[in-house]
Amino acid sequence: MECLVEKNLKNCTCTYEPCPRKGKCCECIIYHRKNNELPGCFFPRSAEATYNRSVSYYVSVMQKGGKI
Repeated sequence: MECLVEKNLKNCTCTYEPCPRKGKCCECIIYHRKNNELPGCFFPRSAEATYNRSVSYYVSVMQKGGKI
């Protein structure tokens, strides 16, 4: 399957600029999964900006209605 990097970049909400996986969703998911994390696109904007990608942080944010 061909990776549509340019198309993916239009929807990528990750603000971590030096990330080499931007627009490469498969690589991003694999990377974060290895680290017991979730990709930034799972998080609301304000929570994504903290760069805390932990599952526990995601759960706490979602329990608060998606706001920090």
